[in-house]
Amino acid sequence: MQRAHPTHRFPVALALLAAVLLPLGWSLWGAVAAGLDAAAWAALVRAPHTAAALGASVWTGVASTLLATAATAGILAATVGQLHSRAQGNRLTRLLAPLLAVPHAAFAIGLLALLAPSGWLMRLLSPWATGLSAPPPWPTTQDPWGLGLIAVLVCKEIPFLLWAALAHLQRPDVARRLQQELRLAHTLGYSAHAAWWCVGWPQLLPRLAAPLLAVLAYGLTVVDVALLIGPSTPPTLAVLAWQWLQDASPAVNAQGAAAAWLLAIVLVLGAALAWGLLHTPLRRRRWTRGASEHTSRALTADGPTALAWLLGVYGAVMLALLLGSVIGPWPFPQLLPDTFTGAAWLGVARSSHTLWTTVWLALTSSMAALLWAVAWLEWAPARWQLRARPVLMLPLVLPAVLWVVGLHRLSLAWGLDTTGTGLWLAHTLAALPYVLIALQGPYQGFDPRLRHVSASLGHSHAVFLLRVKWPLLRSALAASVAIGFAVSVAQYLPTLYVGAGRFTTVTTEAVTLAAGGQRSLTAAFAWLQWLLPVLVFAVAARLGRARRF
Repeated sequence: MQRAHPTHRFPVALALLAAVLLPLGWSLWGAVAAGLDAAAWAALVRAPHTAAALGASVWTGVASTLLATAATAGILAATVGQLHSRAQGNRLTRLLAPLLAVPHAAFAIGLLALLAPSGWLMRLLSPWATGLSAPPPWPTTQDPWGLGLIAVLVCKEIPFLLWAALAHLQRPDVARRLQQELRLAHTLGYSAHAAWWCVGWPQLLPRLAAPLLAVLAYGLTVVDVALLIGPSTPPTLAVLAWQWLQDASPAVNAQGAAAAWLLAIVLVLGAALAWGLLHTPLRRRRWTRGASEHTSRALTADGPTALAWLLGVYGAVMLALLLGSVIGPWPFPQLLPDTFTGAAWLGVARSSHTLWTTVWLALTSSMAALLWAVAWLEWAPARWQLRARPVLMLPLVLPAVLWVVGLHRLSLAWGLDTTGTGLWLAHTLAALPYVLIALQGPYQGFDPRLRHVSASLGHSHAVFLLRVKWPLLRSALAASVAIGFAVSVAQYLPTLYVGAGRFTTVTTEAVTLAAGGQRSLTAAFAWLQWLLPVLVFAVAARLGRARRF
């Protein structure tokens, strides 16, 4: 149990809560006010592409969420669920770090390099399979069905869901109870496959409600990836909303805000439907029985295959980006370019201000999010944490185009528009939910008996934190900073909207260059998008290692 909090700690918790709720509430009210224009809703209904764009958003968002969830379940069943080993979970967690570090936009750019009509895959097949001498007019990217967008979302969300699941499974209390229940299921005659699907997965799935909602929200409302890889005829509703929000006309701006609210309504309806399916006992029993009897063996068998494919795709994408950043003239269908050149990296070096902006934003926002999360988990009462959690998760689940509308109104009202402080605040609010999710499991699983032992030895609470608790949690603390850093690096819409074009990061540069067709420079910035978080994850892994005496 969490220790009781003295009364004098309540003001600290209240101040911490106000420090986040004030900008969150202000930006949320700004988003609400932007969606109250009845004429904008009427214009949205009359717009010719609204229905098709909404259908594209729902299709890509729901399909990618279901596929990513199924693949995550299969990988867990084939690894953690079969071996019941905490060491296996730790190895899988370390494997996820470089995958989590790849921003969505960088992954999309790399996948474009592989699948484009003039990309690596078509060049590899052309000499002996297709016989093509010119790039084919096939919609391998920007396809009208959104398959490219779904592929990017599935590949990117599987590591996030695995990380969220392992954060729960590696808690000592959860791990002990799960192992006991799995052993009991074995004694009752269940196979390893059926035991996981009947006992383990049904307990884990409700715990993944917030991460799954975040995955669905991102899939429904993503803009930068949809701009890069489609669909484009019509685009998703999030892309339409973003285009309308950038228009100079206030009426068109209001129509974009209405479109963003429409996405939010769809998200709420989808979340309510999913909640009903997860929390209706009869439906849950039917789902569990069906999974154990019909799909458990297939999903478990496909788990290692899914993990191998995932690692292979990530490796191919990052290799394509690295090679793409140094290629010179490259006529089709040649497999290799005529020359290799470092001109793109020289261009990156000349944009040192972009690199510096990215680094200082990511470092300061992730550290601020970490300090707030540690203070909140340490001083806030458990009931406060439980009640405030839905509000604190708002930046994670609100549609991105709706969230940036509120952030922009906040920055205007507070005089922070086009300033570094306003941009830092936007990035910190975006990183905070991820950092809090990463820390909450280890903090809740920390053994409270150590506090009593420390107190019995005459040590103050500050000494206990500095010498016992935080050193034991240093791996989780370092990983949280790395995750917050990666989230900040990947921010696209807040950087454009709050920074108003005065601040450029590697992400905004990569997306802009991709639209302009500068292949090698785009690949260099996309590779840098991945390299920066990976370096921070590596440092975090080093700092989080257990000390050897």
